[in-house]
Amino acid sequence: MAANLVSVVLSAVKTASSLVSFQKFWFLPTFLATLAYYHYDLFDPENRPINQKVLRHEYDFVIVGGGSAGAVLANRLSEVPHWNVLLLEAGGHETEITDVPLLSLYLHKSRFDWKYRTQPQPTACQAMIDKRCCWTRGKVIGGSSVLNTMLYIRGNRRDYDAWEAQGNPGWSYEDVLPYFKKSQDQRNPYLAKNTRYHATGGYLTVQDSPFNTPLGIAFVQAGVEMGYEHRDINGEFQTGFAPFQFTMRRGFRCSTAKAFLRPVRLRKNLHVALWAHVTKVLINPKTKRAYGVEFVRDGYKEKVLARKEVILSAGAINSPQLLMLSGVGPAAHLKAHSIPVLQDSPGVGKNLQDHIAIGGVLWQIDHPVSIMIDRVMNLNAAMRYAVLGTGPLTSNVGLEAVGFITTKYNNQSDDWPDMEFMITSSSTVSDGGTQGKRAHGLTDRFYNEYLSSLNNKDVFGVFPMMLRPRSRGEILLRSNDPFKYPLLYHNYLTDPHDVGVMREGVKAAIAFGETRALKRFGARYHRVPVPGCRKLPLFTDEYWDCFIKQYTMTIYHMSGTCKMGPDGDPMAVVDPQLRVKGISNLRVIDASIMPTIPSGNINAPVIMVGEKGADLVKAAWGGGPLLQQARQRRQPQPQSQTQPQTKPQTQPQPQPQPQKQEQQVQESSVPAAAPALAALANVTR
Repeated sequence: MAANLVSVVLSAVKTASSLVSFQKFWFLPTFLATLAYYHYDLFDPENRPINQKVLRHEYDFVIVGGGSAGAVLANRLSEVPHWNVLLLEAGGHETEITDVPLLSLYLHKSRFDWKYRTQPQPTACQAMIDKRCCWTRGKVIGGSSVLNTMLYIRGNRRDYDAWEAQGNPGWSYEDVLPYFKKSQDQRNPYLAKNTRYHATGGYLTVQDSPFNTPLGIAFVQAGVEMGYEHRDINGEFQTGFAPFQFTMRRGFRCSTAKAFLRPVRLRKNLHVALWAHVTKVLINPKTKRAYGVEFVRDGYKEKVLARKEVILSAGAINSPQLLMLSGVGPAAHLKAHSIPVLQDSPGVGKNLQDHIAIGGVLWQIDHPVSIMIDRVMNLNAAMRYAVLGTGPLTSNVGLEAVGFITTKYNNQSDDWPDMEFMITSSSTVSDGGTQGKRAHGLTDRFYNEYLSSLNNKDVFGVFPMMLRPRSRGEILLRSNDPFKYPLLYHNYLTDPHDVGVMREGVKAAIAFGETRALKRFGARYHRVPVPGCRKLPLFTDEYWDCFIKQYTMTIYHMSGTCKMGPDGDPMAVVDPQLRVKGISNLRVIDASIMPTIPSGNINAPVIMVGEKGADLVKAAWGGGPLLQQARQRRQPQPQSQTQPQTKPQTQPQPQPQPQKQEQQVQESSVPAAAPALAALANVTR
């Protein structure tokens, strides 16, 4: 064991030295070595998913992509002991650095990232190098759940009811809620006792942040001051403010690889192959049946067959790319790249949706309470985290509170907000203009002229995020070479409605910073005009319309590129059972199947899609019935509390038996009216 421990510690130092450049280079190797020493069991290579070197010729199911949905599928399908399952992942293992919440930005543009960049377009990302947005996607077991900020948000009830209304039976809110709960292990006891909306005992740990600055509570107080409720935003109502919930476990990241793959790593019927880049789905051109995949590993091309199904869980970029490379997609586009057309599916790569937010909405404050890299990267913080799993290193880049509000472009009396505030006790300038600037791809000119005056100063920020964009992008092949990245066209803000919503969201964010709760910290808005908009008067609609096109941030929620829909929808790529139309034994189960993007951060919805998708596969092949979806009434009444779900091993677990009844926690039934924009009159003075 001593030799293994030395190996783990040396691996941590090597990871720190090779992954990314770091402002305090001396600190990171020392910190990670200490972390590995105190958490040897967590970082022991023998606890990771086993990278299977020798594969079978044939499996029942071949899953492409080990990310947020693929890891769930691999776990749930291998619950059936007589099924053999193969999971193929293009990346490798997680490392010590991926576990530390504060360091998530240091994973961007690292070897864990596909490093996608969009094509230059004039409507957004004008502050970025070459006017190209950086689209970070996880190339690692666990996928983007290894690189994200671990925010657990389910979206709005009406998002899923709209999916069903568009011709997708079985996808309403009441249908998908049991699948959100199936995964969840809610560690907040106040939320957990509301068994209508939360559950314990699932694979995925959800908890409050172990560390908050004094700003965190003030953010929620500011929302209440604006007229909103403080509520459970994953509960009955969404409109309002709350501290974020995170997919964390005892201060460490809880990726889908940790949650769903590590506990079942010894199942004999589950093989995981890492560094395996899938290049094509094998489809019989006569029968149009998918029967396997080709992939490249260690420089060699390999082929593996699927008796039952091939399942694409490669994400909203790679899944449509793979379909097109395999002959499924818009016929004219495939022919232009000399790809034989097996199924003309015009919707492949279309309907691209993403959540964008506006960076640089910042306030400087007088008190030394914000998250600053120079302040938290010290030996005391390192030891506190390494030994106890607490302290500022558990902060998710300063994200502390969330607010869901409604702009004038939406129905104020309806609980279907169109704007999310991601509120943070840090900003791009909190590391002195190093990794944050690099991760977002900002130009030197923009950063120096607009942000550099705030370097290493105490600030807080709001990222106003538009929840339901009308603009749609697309993904096209660059060539028929599977190793050439596709062409990504974001088309952000091409619909005038989106421009209006973003403008009003920024205005509401400015009003948020003017509340008494935040003025107590000496909050003052950063009024420096952004480059490219200096000829326009500050605080006018014309200025904001220009402003939102500059520091336009993706929140990395690409979705919709293989949309689900009924037979009458010519742009639908998969049916409500997630089967690819026109091709048998082939499914897509990931964010790309979403007809419209949910109103919130989408990692939790993607995990839900994986859970429900696994049940659809099981039902189709006799592996078990669909999860019982008893419609639960929403009237105030006692709810039966169930036993915590236990983690299944090789056999599906029996349905839990009801225990004693407990009064459900009730919330107000009408969202509060939001007088937020009224405060704008004071902002421009």
